[in-house]
Amino acid sequence: MKSYFLTLSIFLAAVVNGQIAKYSNEFLNIGVGARALGMGNTGVASTTGAYAGYWNPAGLLQQKSDLEVALMHAEYFAGIAKYDFIGLTKRIDSNSVAGLTMLRFGVDNIPNTLDLVDANGNVDYSKIKTFNAVDFAALLSYARVIPQLKGIELGGNFKIIRRKLGEFGGAWGFGLDAGIRYNYKGWQFGALGRDITGTFNAWSYNLSDNYKAVFQQTGNEIPTNSLEVTMPKLILGSSKTFFFWKERISVLGELNLINTFDGERNTVVKTGLWSMEPALGGEVGYKGFVFLRFGMGNIQKQFDVSGTNQVTTFQPNIGVGIKYRIFSLDYALTDIGDRSIALYSNIFSLKIDFNKKTDK
Repeated sequence: MKSYFLTLSIFLAAVVNGQIAKYSNEFLNIGVGARALGMGNTGVASTTGAYAGYWNPAGLLQQKSDLEVALMHAEYFAGIAKYDFIGLTKRIDSNSVAGLTMLRFGVDNIPNTLDLVDANGNVDYSKIKTFNAVDFAALLSYARVIPQLKGIELGGNFKIIRRKLGEFGGAWGFGLDAGIRYNYKGWQFGALGRDITGTFNAWSYNLSDNYKAVFQQTGNEIPTNSLEVTMPKLILGSSKTFFFWKERISVLGELNLINTFDGERNTVVKTGLWSMEPALGGEVGYKGFVFLRFGMGNIQKQFDVSGTNQVTTFQPNIGVGIKYRIFSLDYALTDIGDRSIALYSNIFSLKIDFNKKTDK
């Protein structure tokens, strides 16, 4: 009991001394896997296997094969930002599965013009260098069935985060996620507590006096070492699959409710302390071989060009997929919310199932 109160005291002290950031570690909210992205970024209830380490680690337990490997590459804003994912999951025994998820979101080759103009006002283009702004995360997952709790699957993530701004500074962060799934008469219910203890990023900067002077002259704030806290988020989901035409046709629907507790956000439901954003997705399959997907999320109220009238915007997604033997290839066409053709992104992901060979 004493250790519990000591841990709680340390956590509260870190929150008080740290800076609570409403949109901290946003690269972890993009989503992985073209299947879930094509379904409007829904996956807390229905995602299983190698993608589940991100969406809900409890879903690892639905993995049918001994080992799964999943890969995804995406580019945003005409290829300026690149997003990569790899997931590996291994069945330990009939009751437990472990996994590793790695994410990288980066903008590479950014021009550094801080040395472009010298103290005498001379411009020297040879002084222009480049740097990378990279966000990286590794999620170590573990899921287990509790035999005494029939139909309930539990899972968790330990997250290691590394964010780097070239040679200027960076941060290390750590956090925990917890997930649960429950199967009731064909309905799948899931819940993911993301950053349940708060995720702490410790930022440190290495700026020369010359760079600090440039920041001051241009009216920019000089960054200082700090502790950034990502507040917990609760995502609830439910899904069900229906079969038609002698089970040749499958129709799956999923609803996710994304709940945040860091103040009012521009979402469908919002208060001073709590905000909720829904996301809807669907999938139609034929013989478990080919799939068509669609979804909608990121529903917001925004002002139009005149700045006087509010309009409702949403993020529409579509996708297709093929599953053949051990391979699952998925594609999604996604938008960032304003339904502009110029801002759609093409996303591909691949999953491979490996079964352990057994002696005859």
